[in-house]
Amino acid sequence: FFLGGIDAVEFPIKFAPKKPGCYHCQIVLKSSYDIRVYEIECVVNADQADAQLEFLIPAYQTVTQEIPISNLSNADWRFEAILEGQGFHGPPVINVPVGGTVPYPLTFKPIAES
Repeated sequence: FFLGGIDAVEFPIKFAPKKPGCYHCQIVLKSSYDIRVYEIECVVNADQADAQLEFLIPAYQTVTQEIPISNLSNADWRFEAILEGQGFHGPPVINVPVGGTVPYPLTFKPIAES
């Protein structure tokens, strides 16, 4: 940060979260000339952010897989889904409340064998 003509000063912070979530911190720096308040928000994601699904079904039949979306943060989530690939369908938006788990219904309907 910058203090009226003084060069930048490093202020090391160590953050060691124990679980995923949204963490808030307030740092107050005071001098006889100035008071500064810095708000910091850190969002920690779970290690298993990537997943893979495999669908094995007869041609022209539909299968739906419900994917659980768990919200361990301190704020409600609103997801917008963008599905790529022919034959995949699902809701364009899903809302997950704080502390809740909402299944995202991913549907696959093949139009040919492949």
